[in-house]
Amino acid sequence: MTDHLPDIAGQLGHGLLLTLALTALVFAGAVVGGVVVAVLRICPIKPLRAVGAAYVAVFRNVPLLVLLVLFVFGLPDLGLLYPLFATAATAMALYWAAFVCEVVRSGVRAVPPGQVEAARALGLGFGACLRYVILPQAIRPMVQPLGNIFIGCALSTSLAAAVGVAELTGQAQFVTLQYDQPLTSFALTTVVYVAITLTSGLFTGRLERRLAVAR
Repeated sequence: MTDHLPDIAGQLGHGLLLTLALTALVFAGAVVGGVVVAVLRICPIKPLRAVGAAYVAVFRNVPLLVLLVLFVFGLPDLGLLYPLFATAATAMALYWAAFVCEVVRSGVRAVPPGQVEAARALGLGFGACLRYVILPQAIRPMVQPLGNIFIGCALSTSLAAAVGVAELTGQAQFVTLQYDQPLTSFALTTVVYVAITLTSGLFTGRLERRLAVAR
């Protein structure tokens, strides 16, 4: 086992880099998409609110693995050819954007109604009120839930292995087949995922405390 350990570690390290890149892309895309959908859900135009609600209802009730399979194997049938990594990242970002939307919406609801009424009394429109009054105050209650979503994004990247992305779990599967070392490869993989989760949790807690002091 020790003879193959450097090779196993090297392959898992390559998978870890892909996992980190995929996590960053998915989370960034989810935040951007989630904010957009949240704006649709709270805007005063009823058809746009309906579009936002439909998006959340669909993507929150479809298993992520099913969504990945639909994107990876369904888009080529429609003549839409994209790199595997980008396709998986897009599908996962769309999925997690529905959860970010609900976090943002909850944060907005935490803002005292009097703040919104005062902004409107000063003549601020919906966009200006959202930008300068609501979102700055809604950030703190969103930190911990967004941290949990980041952890969910990181852990759910393992599902990308099922559609052929050679991220950490995919590399662990490959190492198992190549060297017949399932215990070693998946034990190391478990340690990495735990490290990512704990580090993210610590960072989120520190950021939340800092924002609390800033207020």
